[in-house]
Amino acid sequence: MNAPATPPSAESLRAALAGLLAGLPPSRAAKAVERLIANYRGTTPTDAPVLRDRSDVAAYAAYRMPATFEAVRGALDALRDAAPEWVPGTHTDVGGGTGAASWAVAEAWAEEPPRTTVLDWAEPALALGRELADGAFDAEWRRERIGTALKLADADLVTVSYVLKELTEADRTALVTETARAARAVVIVEPGTPDGYERIIAARTLLIDAGFTVAAPCPHSGACPIAPGTDWCHFSARVSRSSLHRQVKGGSLPYEDEKYSYVAATRFPVTPTVSRVTRRPQIRKGLVQLDLCGPDGLARETVTKRHGPLYKQARDAEWGDSWPPEQDG
Repeated sequence: MNAPATPPSAESLRAALAGLLAGLPPSRAAKAVERLIANYRGTTPTDAPVLRDRSDVAAYAAYRMPATFEAVRGALDALRDAAPEWVPGTHTDVGGGTGAASWAVAEAWAEEPPRTTVLDWAEPALALGRELADGAFDAEWRRERIGTALKLADADLVTVSYVLKELTEADRTALVTETARAARAVVIVEPGTPDGYERIIAARTLLIDAGFTVAAPCPHSGACPIAPGTDWCHFSARVSRSSLHRQVKGGSLPYEDEKYSYVAATRFPVTPTVSRVTRRPQIRKGLVQLDLCGPDGLARETVTKRHGPLYKQARDAEWGDSWPPEQDG
């Protein structure tokens, strides 16, 4: 495939969305978004596609694609940090819908983007995703029922983003087990809520039991040090919002923060971070407090001016970053 005129990125995705959604009446989009938000925040798994027609899909694309892209991109960045030399040749996006995760994968490995297969049970989502990605990256869009009967072709990378919530527990277990069988690397992303974290922990356990090594966000493949029910591990991605995005979502700010939980795991050797910043750093006069997850569990580290260059690095540290930063030289 020839290189696309406009490489996949957050900016090119928003431009493609603007072009496709320009003709959708705002009132119709708003109604579809209201229904989709109710479903997104609901607790009842579904056995039918959530996206029923092109209007639903267009509204969903405007409502969710930019945020999903940034969340998946954050998880992929952490995977790449743990395995900087690894480049996937093939990628399967399970439940990929309109393809936000596939855009993120194509941007993450822009110099050698993998051949992608997007699987979803909603034909309108696949059709719009195919149209949206035209020329941006190489992909096959295929209708598949996401459940216990799903069989995946072997792939270097499998992504499952914001899908597990839509499935029954049996289907979730079957899907994660199948991804572990088919993939060399798996990235699963869920909403950064307590129940989203619980689904990630369950998936993480299944992957480890299948022989995978956790690459991120955890610094180890041992048990999560968070006591069940006391807290949850999640991260935040800053999402730039276009005027179209603000119109559909009814917001006024030029950005929003997407909270997400994730696990990235591999069948090949990786170098996980020494520790991970698990909360937004607290900057005080002359010191920075960092909440960290490390091999020995959860800890708080205080970095002061007496630590020299490390102090500036602590002030620049962000939620989700590796710690300590790599030293030059």
